Amino acid sequence: MLAWITGLIVLLVKLVVVLVALLLTAAYLVWAERKLLARLQVRLGPNRAGKFGLLQPIADMIKLLTKEDLVPESADRVIFLLAPAVVSVTALLMFAVVPFGTDITLFGRRVPLIISDINVALLLVFAFSSLGVYGVALGGWASNSKFALIGGIRGAAQMISYELPLGLSLVPVVMLARSFSLVDIVNAQNSYPFILVQPLAFAIFVISAMAESKRIPFDLPEAENELGAGFHTEYSGMRFGLFFLGEYVHMQVLGALVAVFFLGGWRGPWLPGPLWLFVKIIAVALVMIWIRGTLPRLRYDQLMAICWKVLVPAALINIILTGFVMLI
Repeated sequence: MLAWITGLIVLLVKLVVVLVALLLTAAYLVWAERKLLARLQVRLGPNRAGKFGLLQPIADMIKLLTKEDLVPESADRVIFLLAPAVVSVTALLMFAVVPFGTDITLFGRRVPLIISDINVALLLVFAFSSLGVYGVALGGWASNSKFALIGGIRGAAQMISYELPLGLSLVPVVMLARSFSLVDIVNAQNSYPFILVQPLAFAIFVISAMAESKRIPFDLPEAENELGAGFHTEYSGMRFGLFFLGEYVHMQVLGALVAVFFLGGWRGPWLPGPLWLFVKIIAVALVMIWIRGTLPRLRYDQLMAICWKVLVPAALINIILTGFVMLI
């Protein structure tokens, strides 16, 4: 009984630590993006709230919490209110299977630095990623606005399409690691990171994951020059903030998955494992911000052509070549 209670307490502590870390990192990724984009565009960025604008995320949070939460009169109220939570919660849940380091000993008990190590963790990640489509599609539909509806349809089509190359790009990784467990995949990179032997899979995964998270140049669901703000046009206050939170948690999820699948996860010299994983997550997020400040938005036909005519065939060829080399 005591062991069960201790295990529950340890699990709750890990949940709180990971949740707080994700929310704080998401808040300051917004600040980092605004400052970096400002530098790329020869501006200053946020510099009024606190030194270097470091209190700007707190000011933004207060603003969102105090703004009126409006619901359009003709909207489907229940779905309209629940859709933002689907986007943010599914993004947060993906971190339940991300390993942060090797086991540690705490009060004479071995504690794994992962919330839940299951042998089909990779499939769980794809399941939560697929559920995120519902938040975008239903948020656009429930708003009863043609601009939001078009954004929701675009988002659903884009996310469903890019799930295919996203999944196919990881088949060679699973073949090399011989496991769907993210812990086993990291352990399989003990000698070398998989990016050295699977650079094509790495490129396909990063491009597909950026399209899944609807980041520029793949932000067609919320193209402001065409749709106002896309699927969240009618949202305000904290519900708009939940959509915003989901996007920046997705950036962290992408960074964590890139690190786990291709960069050796928590492995690295000198620094502790969790710190190495954090450095890799931030590095991937900064590259995404750099890409946002560099590339223009694609046309919708270009977006789909890249998926179906380039990424999917390349991923299939990579699977065949990987199998051929492993057989030899």
